[in-house]
Amino acid sequence: MGILWVLLGFTLLVIGGEFLVRSSVALSFKFNISKMVIGMTVVSFATSAPELLVSLQAALSGSPDIAINNVVGSNIANIGLVLGITALVGTIAVDKSFYKVNWPVMMLFSIALFYFLKNDNVLTLIEGALLFLGLIVFLIALIRNAKKDIVIEEVDDALAIVSNFKIFLWLLIGATALYFGSEWLVDGAKDIAVSIGVSEAVIGVSLIAIGTSVPELAASVIAAAKQEKAISLGNLIGSNIFNIGSVLGLTAMIKPIPVTASQILTSDIFWMLGFSAVLIPLVFLPKRLQISRFKGFFLVLAYSVFMFLVFTRGKF
Repeated sequence: MGILWVLLGFTLLVIGGEFLVRSSVALSFKFNISKMVIGMTVVSFATSAPELLVSLQAALSGSPDIAINNVVGSNIANIGLVLGITALVGTIAVDKSFYKVNWPVMMLFSIALFYFLKNDNVLTLIEGALLFLGLIVFLIALIRNAKKDIVIEEVDDALAIVSNFKIFLWLLIGATALYFGSEWLVDGAKDIAVSIGVSEAVIGVSLIAIGTSVPELAASVIAAAKQEKAISLGNLIGSNIFNIGSVLGLTAMIKPIPVTASQILTSDIFWMLGFSAVLIPLVFLPKRLQISRFKGFFLVLAYSVFMFLVFTRGKF
């Protein structure tokens, strides 16, 4: 039964996320917000909504391990799984903003999260607020420094002429689907954890993390297959920044998140830092500013090793 709830939860999260993005963008057009700003802020927040709802639902229902490892696992999956498979489909070109802005900011957020959790084994309201504030500062700087002719692929111009009734309906469908999707996913994940004899932290860093990365994986692979440049390394790095700044930041502001599973701080978060750090040598060696198929294979292999170790903890 747990698997059924997880599948239903994933389905509703995908549906809810899509409707929330559409309604948010349409609403932004109504307020005459520029396409660039919509793409960098509204779309990014809306696409983080499934992860946010899952983490919040997990924290409020007494499963903080799922809340933290949902983000840690998603950040690992974004690089090891999503980026790796996308590179296997076709070589990814990397722009200079990756190592000048995006990567340093991602590492800063990742190290800050590690410090906050290691310091007292809890992500407090103040620490969550600092992460969220850091995200807002980053976005403001990003928008101010962006070129005026920047193209945001995710924003559909047709959404500018949507009626108010349709926007309201989309918001209602999106919010309802996200609410029930997150609740069913967390409940189903707990049932699976109990039935196969693993901890909620393991389910959070594997099953739930991969599930919340599936839409991004699908979009990345389709774009790579079509040889489009819409999906870039910067988009995935941005997603990792949002996961820490908005998902964990906002969740901790509503309810502090304690660390109750030791492997989060002794293993999982180091894997997240490792996957993030290895991007620099991958991008520059041997061929500069390219992630080739071989590098993609390396990332997927490393992710497979991580998954193997996650599910075999304590069995050897």
